[in-house]
Amino acid sequence: MTSLNSHGVRFAFGTLTVLPVRVTRWDRATARAGMLCAPLAGLVVGLLAGGVGALSLLAGSGPLLAAVASVAVPAALTRGLHLDGLADTADGLGSGKPAEDALRIMKQSDIGPFGVVTLLLVLLAQVAVLFELYGEGWAHGALGSAVAAVAARLALTLASRQGVPPARPEGLGATVAATVPARWALLAAGVAAALCAGAGAAFGPYGALHHALAVLGALAAAELLLRHCVRRFGGVTGDVFGGVEETAATAALVVLALGG
Repeated sequence: MTSLNSHGVRFAFGTLTVLPVRVTRWDRATARAGMLCAPLAGLVVGLLAGGVGALSLLAGSGPLLAAVASVAVPAALTRGLHLDGLADTADGLGSGKPAEDALRIMKQSDIGPFGVVTLLLVLLAQVAVLFELYGEGWAHGALGSAVAAVAARLALTLASRQGVPPARPEGLGATVAATVPARWALLAAGVAAALCAGAGAAFGPYGALHHALAVLGALAAAELLLRHCVRRFGGVTGDVFGGVEETAATAALVVLALGG
């Protein structure tokens, strides 16, 4: 079990980040452990993003540049993989074509108008919220970055649960799809939400509730997209996972902004 957990951590960091981690096993059991470890990878990415933003703010950059830095770090640490998946998913959904044709559009290397507009709006929303959070102080912005990153990768854990089929027989989506037992996914969601609430408690009781709601709001938004994609495409793909991840990250930040 310890060996499997070790391989799962490697799988999570090796597939969800560009950090120098070597994936030594590539099977369904390792994929299940890896997707359960996805929030841990999100925590590391979020802490790095929040750290860069906080240092930028403390160095006198102002909240806007700190927000841009915090959004840029996750993109750099994934080589834009999730953003690319979001754009491809938007193009596939926006095409209005049958599943087979939509999946073919998503596999193409170019990005269409739906993808471009979606990327623009999502990145603007993330920067706008973090600008507000960093305007309240470096700790608010850094914690917001970390919570959004954890919620985003937690959404991948839930999207990998059993009962959610792959849309294709090959690719990363097929490797991780339906690997995580639903009860384990829900347990991971509860633990992550509790930890985010605990971190938010640094800002008082309302802060704890607010950050827990950010996680739950992120999962709700991601679930809506996931179900729509399963209906349209017949299952999930690597691109859909990217779309789910970015949707969850953005939704978590929006909830933090709406809470005041």
